[in-house]
Amino acid sequence: MTTVAPDTSTSRIAWSTVQPWLSTAVRLGMAASLIAAAMPKLLDIPQSIIAVRAYRILPETVVPLVGTLQPFLELLLAAFLVPGLFTRAAAVMWLAMMAAYTTGVIWAWSQGLSIDCGCFGGGGEVAEGTTNYPLHLLERAGFIALGAFLVVLPRSRLSLDGWMRDA
Repeated sequence: MTTVAPDTSTSRIAWSTVQPWLSTAVRLGMAASLIAAAMPKLLDIPQSIIAVRAYRILPETVVPLVGTLQPFLELLLAAFLVPGLFTRAAAVMWLAMMAAYTTGVIWAWSQGLSIDCGCFGGGGEVAEGTTNYPLHLLERAGFIALGAFLVVLPRSRLSLDGWMRDA
């Protein structure tokens, strides 16, 4: 019996057509997530500070600064992702943020804290048994996968990176 090898040139052409659009969707999804996370924090900076404080990880002297700056940094990163400017560098920054957030969730869980992560607003201490840390970590793993995808495959449609590359 003879096996016919798949036509890899067709597969390559198909992937080279789909990949930039897939990267565009990932890039814009990451930006939307950042905007959705930043807006409630911007509208209630004191609550953002409470959320950061609840982790009990940072020295109190820097908690207000971190709680205040975090939503601005999230919006700044979204401002690079939406137009596709320095996409790979933005994805690396996203991964650094996700590493920090993941570390915070693991820390809170390991310390027996019962907190709302404050990822999309709110945050702070909650009733015992209402926090689902495994689900939070699964969500972070998904966000890390998106960032890793964009680090490896940053070429996307409708991007300033592409426009600058082609200019």
